Amino acid sequence: MPQFVFLVILFPLLGVVVNTFLTRRWSETAIGWFSSAMVGASFAGSVATYATLLGFDESARHFQQVLFDWIRVGSFHAPATLLVDPLSCVMILVVSGVSFLIHIYSIGYMHGDPGFRRYFIFLNLFVFFMLLLVLGNNFLLMFIGWEGVGLCSYLLIGFWYADEAKATAGKKAFIVNRIGDFGFLLAIFLIWSVFGTVQFHEIIPRLGSFPIGSSVITAICLLLFVGAVGKSAQFPLYVWLPDAMAGPTPVSALIHAATMVTAGVYMVARTNFLYSMAPTALEVVAIVGGGTAIFAASIGLVQNDIKKVLAYSTVSQLGYMFLACGVAAYGVAIFHLVTHAFFKALLFLGSGSVIHGMSGEQDIRNMGGLKAKMPTTYWTFLAGTLAIAGIPGLSGFFSKDEILWKTFSSGHHTLWILGVVGALFTAFYMFRLLYLTFHGQFRGSRSQEHHLHESPSVMTVPLVILAVLAIIGGYIGLTPALGGTNPFEHWLHPVVTQGARAHTLLGEASHEVGALEYLVMLISVVVALLGIWIARSGYLRQASWPGKLSKGAAYNTVLNKYYVDQIYDTVISQPIVKISEVMAQWFDLGVIDGLVNGVAAFFGWVAGGLRRVQTGLVQNYAVLMAAGILLILATLFYRVLF
Repeated sequence: MPQFVFLVILFPLLGVVVNTFLTRRWSETAIGWFSSAMVGASFAGSVATYATLLGFDESARHFQQVLFDWIRVGSFHAPATLLVDPLSCVMILVVSGVSFLIHIYSIGYMHGDPGFRRYFIFLNLFVFFMLLLVLGNNFLLMFIGWEGVGLCSYLLIGFWYADEAKATAGKKAFIVNRIGDFGFLLAIFLIWSVFGTVQFHEIIPRLGSFPIGSSVITAICLLLFVGAVGKSAQFPLYVWLPDAMAGPTPVSALIHAATMVTAGVYMVARTNFLYSMAPTALEVVAIVGGGTAIFAASIGLVQNDIKKVLAYSTVSQLGYMFLACGVAAYGVAIFHLVTHAFFKALLFLGSGSVIHGMSGEQDIRNMGGLKAKMPTTYWTFLAGTLAIAGIPGLSGFFSKDEILWKTFSSGHHTLWILGVVGALFTAFYMFRLLYLTFHGQFRGSRSQEHHLHESPSVMTVPLVILAVLAIIGGYIGLTPALGGTNPFEHWLHPVVTQGARAHTLLGEASHEVGALEYLVMLISVVVALLGIWIARSGYLRQASWPGKLSKGAAYNTVLNKYYVDQIYDTVISQPIVKISEVMAQWFDLGVIDGLVNGVAAFFGWVAGGLRRVQTGLVQNYAVLMAAGILLILATLFYRVLF
């Protein structure tokens, strides 16, 4: 029922409260299953919400639930209201569903960790803020959830804070995101000043007075996109996300699959009514997304840390989502967000299973031959790899192919080429990862080989469920070209066409199926198969070319991630540190401390003088009193006479 939607966000929050105050003496098992049950209850509430929404007519498929009157100052009003429509319904299903599986997986993965209870508190809090983000009916409530997931990511990435490198990674994620969040905050200020409201449903009818391409609407969209670039790790603010691998692997799956990093994509899709009126802003979104997709994919080609490969893959896949948004294919972007949640959560949890079996080893050069020892992990990981590579019949094929077709048909042919090359890179680096990890001879130590084993069922069952979703999840968006009716895009239609009056200007593609669409589809499939074949020849058949390439300057450049982190350190971080050191010596110690110490010295001097008056001799006090009386009398006589 609509009046019980608040339970979707209440259950994870209840998990936080109970774990914080009441579970100090509970066992690990009790804490883990209770926390998982809270998120499971949230997922059940999301399913019930979806069922409720199905009962509405398509044109009226939305409702709001007012929790309380949050902020009312003068003409400014921001209620705490939950908005349920097809878009938010998809998001709460994905967030709560995938998070539920990750919680269960974490029970096995985090077993024996001294911070087990603290971990699940942070995990429940993360889910609460993400659900608040996608359910908020206004920009300010969305921003609270936005900042909340940023806080939780800092706590979870730096979970093992005793390790300085891991603590630093958490701080890096937090600081880089603050840059993007500043842009988002400026956008909210500008929205309020222009529209007089921050509520989505109140902004839409007021857009009629603005022309397509309005400079103020464009400015709002670009500022919002700055926030999205930070949160969803797009160039140039992507640098925090690979370092986020410092946290526990289930955290990587939670952040990288269906929650925090997809918040930027969700925000752009949610505000499509603004972006569809700002063609320039959409062009920027498309260019940044397409460029990031191939840029991050190229770095993933040579990474040797199993989690870093997947991290750069996430950055690349998010680029595809923004590319779809940039060509006004918002529904397709959300479709890829959903399929990506399935196969990327699967791949990260699969990598965690490998790390668990390898006694903490993450370098794929020290693995190999794990297929026989970890069969469930292997076959589920293979399903995720095939899905992300875009093999026909699996979820990634349907969503990525649709992105490439929408890009091509909208006239962005250069960006389409970048997307195709990115697809080639994706297929190559994922199968390189698969072959080096699971095939060939074992290259680790004898103690690691002796310890090798399949993960417990509490970890493998979520893998199997996600593998099934990675295989069949794409059929919810089966397009007419493949014999379907595209039910997913039809479901989102009431939300993602709110800016429909601008779509003709943006060159939206026709829905008619033609030979050209099949040709574009064929090219993407051939490119994916080519990437797999190259990886197979180089890493399964032991060709000589990988060794030769690894000695070149280009390889070292890509291996060092194009030296972007070093450039940031040289151009931004170190100058700020140097300036801070100079200011500390000159301004802080010289000026501030000088003023403080000077004032203290002055009053010390005054006090020292006055202290000499306090001799303790009665005669001296009598003389001072007499002198004071004479001074007062002299003053009075002076006023009387003159």
